[in-house]
Amino acid sequence: MTSRVPVLLSSSSVFPERTAAAFQMAAALGYDGIEVMVWTDAVSQDSGALRGLAQHYGVPVLSVHAPCLLVTQRVWSPDPWERLRRSAELAEALEAPTVVVHPPFTWQRDYARNFRDGLGEIADRYPDLRFAVENMYPVRMAGRQFVPYVPGWDPTETGYPAYTLDLSHCAASHTDSLEMADRMGDALAHVHLGDGTGEGRDEHLVPGRGTQPCAEVLRSLAGRGFTGSVAVEVSTRGARSRAVREADLRAALDFARQHLITPSPVDA
Repeated sequence: MTSRVPVLLSSSSVFPERTAAAFQMAAALGYDGIEVMVWTDAVSQDSGALRGLAQHYGVPVLSVHAPCLLVTQRVWSPDPWERLRRSAELAEALEAPTVVVHPPFTWQRDYARNFRDGLGEIADRYPDLRFAVENMYPVRMAGRQFVPYVPGWDPTETGYPAYTLDLSHCAASHTDSLEMADRMGDALAHVHLGDGTGEGRDEHLVPGRGTQPCAEVLRSLAGRGFTGSVAVEVSTRGARSRAVREADLRAALDFARQHLITPSPVDA
């Protein structure tokens, strides 16, 4: 009998509520753990505060998302290498096995130039961590498309030891997430579970409310030899109340658990 894949709640899923609210809701709804999105909330940057929340609510931190967003470029340091090192230190302190990383932005020239080798050097310093590079998407504005990442939005074109598969980003890039999972192969270390229609911006819908094969991806993980975790990363910022937010997060958890326990084979 295989062990159950942990289903985590990303703290970004409770925004605009803060990091502490993610622990409270994860405990109430029965999630297996938390993915901490490191952002401007001081609690998200503090290993002591996070450890205290994990102990109080009985919900461990099992993944740390490095501050790679546009709005987090000054968290800890303007130097992206320092932010990545601090993320590794935070994950190590919390005994979280995964650090989620985005590819460099186009304007981060020095960081981008040495990203693959530099990431490898940091991984060598933290052998108990997996630095899982996430698939992103091109940005469409005013009928035009541009890619804000170097060398591109698809990390499999460069090749890394570990990947995060984000299903909402697959929708935004008009990519089938099963095909992306195939390209990631046995380096698939982590999954961001959300959905999208592919018709607009990155949506992070509750799984099953878009067009991505979310159920099929989850059912395929056992056949892929997946040993990581699945983090629910959905947008609830439009929720009219805490009750509505919790209902969406409960629906996402139920979806994940339902399809993770009904595996399907993957072609070799």
